[in-house]
Amino acid sequence: MADRSRRAHLLDRRMAKLLREPPSIRVAASVVVTATALVVVGGGVLMRLVDHREYGDVWVAMWWALQTVTTVGYGDVTPTAVAGRIIGVFVMLQGIAFLTITTAAITSTFIAKAERQRAAAEASDYEQIEARLARIESLLLERSSDR
Repeated sequence: MADRSRRAHLLDRRMAKLLREPPSIRVAASVVVTATALVVVGGGVLMRLVDHREYGDVWVAMWWALQTVTTVGYGDVTPTAVAGRIIGVFVMLQGIAFLTITTAAITSTFIAKAERQRAAAEASDYEQIEARLARIESLLLERSSDR
């Protein structure tokens, strides 16, 4: 029981850290790629064990898992057993998550770059405005001292 509460506490601490300091795009991408590779290998092995008539060897099952996780789905091999179809659901969901997170990472990179460019342009605009105001103030001071 104490071991379970320690694990729960560790999970709480890790979640709190994740919320305070979100991972970099590189770390997030590596986690997603690793998880996807594990799903392909695990799904292929499980499919071979569950539906060995349709998947004569593990490499055919790996081929199925790879084309399923990439959402290609040629249909040359399909699970016939209910357990195989359930495995297929998990592999498909991982494929969708992989594509979604990859797209989000690329999009966030473009957005961050655009924000940096916009901030630099705004800073330059402010500097120009400040310089113009300083010239106007100096001209006004010159005219008021001439009077």
